[in-house]
Amino acid sequence: METKKFNDTFLKACRGEKADHVPVWYMRQAGRSQPEYRALKEKYSLFEITHQPELCAYVTRLPVENYNVDAAILYKDIMTPLPAIGVDVEIKSGIGPVIDTPIRTFSDVDKLGEINPEKDVPYVLETIKLLTTEQLSVPLIGFAGAPFTLASYMIEGGPSKNYNKTKAFMYAEPLAWKLLMEKLADMTITYAKAQIKAGAKAFQIFDSWVGALNAADYRTFIKPALERIVASLKTEGVPLIIFGVGASHLAKEWHDLPVDVVGLDWRLPIQEARNLGLTKSLQGNMDPAILLAPWEVIEERTKEILDQGMKSDGYIFNIGHGVFPEIKPETLQRLTAFIHEYSAQEKNTRA
Repeated sequence: METKKFNDTFLKACRGEKADHVPVWYMRQAGRSQPEYRALKEKYSLFEITHQPELCAYVTRLPVENYNVDAAILYKDIMTPLPAIGVDVEIKSGIGPVIDTPIRTFSDVDKLGEINPEKDVPYVLETIKLLTTEQLSVPLIGFAGAPFTLASYMIEGGPSKNYNKTKAFMYAEPLAWKLLMEKLADMTITYAKAQIKAGAKAFQIFDSWVGALNAADYRTFIKPALERIVASLKTEGVPLIIFGVGASHLAKEWHDLPVDVVGLDWRLPIQEARNLGLTKSLQGNMDPAILLAPWEVIEERTKEILDQGMKSDGYIFNIGHGVFPEIKPETLQRLTAFIHEYSAQEKNTRA
């Protein structure tokens, strides 16, 4: 692979430093909408791809090559570390993660073990090393699911629309819940540190479903575990990002954590977040459904978001959730080029 100059624009934005253009990457940029990936999926399952470092590295770097984005995110699933602690999880096509023996009691939680990344997920670490030492000219983002989001799958047995079982367990079994949060925090810290040691240049915590809780319950039942995770990872010296869906009411809570970047979905505009007092770097926040609209609409909405984001050097363009299969790769390619060109032009004008 041809050696290219390392593009650190994303890392600069995470740290609130000046850069030549606004950096951009897309959640779930590797995968479902890419024809190359679809061809692979005819031969291999997600499990098989993630267990083969060369193949997984190829899928991870593909969007960088196809779209010219400023960061890659490791291709894997938030469920990846769970089998190591004793959770039997299967990724079912069209459904998502399914757990046949969900958590119901304190004893179920107590039985959960610990992760040893070098022994339990060596293929993840090997993929990171391949990418960061040989293949990428942009930063690689490592990631993990946050305790509430992981717990929701472990208790519900799979995806949920309302998280009733999870909330019921949280309210009815406070000691078991506290132990579950502690065990998942321990796992996340160990897993994240191994990814960073292997070469990940930034780390994103996906608390995808915590928006289902109100702020008071978040502070009581969730925040202590997140504070411990972030405080422990802060010593690793890489930017930390937190993100969830439908969680605008928690934006200030996240801002209170020692993270570097707060990720926003499309429900909270960048300017409104700044008006709430969020001074850290922000990431977001186009509704991915807009990417199915005509280009004129996409361009207009992109300008609106960029104009708000560029009022600070700490801004990274992203979509407010993941790329879905109907979004055309050429749309993402054109969008990336537009973001780079428009933001570079605006930054030059303002300089």
